Amino acid sequence: MKLKQEEQTLLLQIARQALENAVLGKPLPELDLAQLPSSLVELGASFVTLTIDGRLRGCIGTLEAYQPLARDVQVHAAAAGLQDYRFNEVQPAELPLIKIEISVLTPPSPLDYDHPQDLVAKLKPSIDGVILQDGLKKATFLPQVWEKLPNPEEFLYHLCQKMGVDGDIWRKKRLEVFVYQVLEFQE
Repeated sequence: MKLKQEEQTLLLQIARQALENAVLGKPLPELDLAQLPSSLVELGASFVTLTIDGRLRGCIGTLEAYQPLARDVQVHAAAAGLQDYRFNEVQPAELPLIKIEISVLTPPSPLDYDHPQDLVAKLKPSIDGVILQDGLKKATFLPQVWEKLPNPEEFLYHLCQKMGVDGDIWRKKRLEVFVYQVLEFQE
């Protein structure tokens, strides 16, 4: 997964315009897919993360590619500003303070493991994004989360909590685990 610098810049512009329009109550700009580089028209999965002074302000995305990458980024930029349940909607006065980060995901692949310590040993900190699934419950951390949680046991504990289950459940029962990598770039 590679994107040229100009393609990354274009995606950041699409995200910025979508965020601004959404926060100001305007419709998202029309994307002319015929005018975009083919890499941005191919199906792609992305997360758009908003921060202010390095603190999370919103993050929305998808794990599975189902629409053109440019549209995926556009929709998730708007949603990160208005629909992240952890935060109030972004206000117009915040727009100049927000920094946008885009993560383009590889398709997730199952991670097979035999026991909890085997799972810990197979994770690649700072490289792997991790998806945990327990029945209908599912949660993910992007690889960037390793910066704040570099210890794999702590990483898994917090990811279980994000999934809405006991933080130590990964030690007590077998969960479905998937990993993916990202191409991350920001304003």
